[in-house]
Amino acid sequence: MGRPKPLLTLPPDGATFVERLTRSLILGGVADVLVVVRPDDRALAQEIERIAATGIAIRAIDNPDADRGQLSSVVAGLNAADRPGVRGIMLSPVDAPLVRSDTVRTLIETFASRHAPIVRATYRGRHGHPVIFSRAVFDGIRHADPSIGARAVVRAHAGELIDLDVDDPGVVLDVDDPDDYARLMARTSDRE
Repeated sequence: MGRPKPLLTLPPDGATFVERLTRSLILGGVADVLVVVRPDDRALAQEIERIAATGIAIRAIDNPDADRGQLSSVVAGLNAADRPGVRGIMLSPVDAPLVRSDTVRTLIETFASRHAPIVRATYRGRHGHPVIFSRAVFDGIRHADPSIGARAVVRAHAGELIDLDVDDPGVVLDVDDPDDYARLMARTSDRE
């Protein structure tokens, strides 16, 4: 992208990706939002502090192994969240900021009622995010092949996971390059 994706903004209010996604997660029923950051990413840490100062339950988790790939961030977040009483974690990349709060709520309700090891959002048959991983697969995530990441755990539990089709294109809309960002900006501007 040439600039940090979590700090990109969207209309109509100019909220950053990390703020927009955090709001959706909290409104959808997530108790505590953990954002995994590089230890030297001061700008993102300051944005997280700004959001937290508004009373939103968000905190930064340093990943000193960020150069080892995406799985290292997943494991850093998992390790920070894993404590007695935690039944699962919801994973959502910050470059997919348009996930709606009702989608988050539906995923949590499905996870709570169906007791599947993994519940994954889909839209019109396409796999997306967020994904909820139950405690039963935490060790699988921790020991997954870094070159495959959490997908290895999803594949290992393919017969047991729930693909929950939702009417929310935000679960498959992510920003990988400037063209994606331009399309996302146009899409959110059209909603005003």
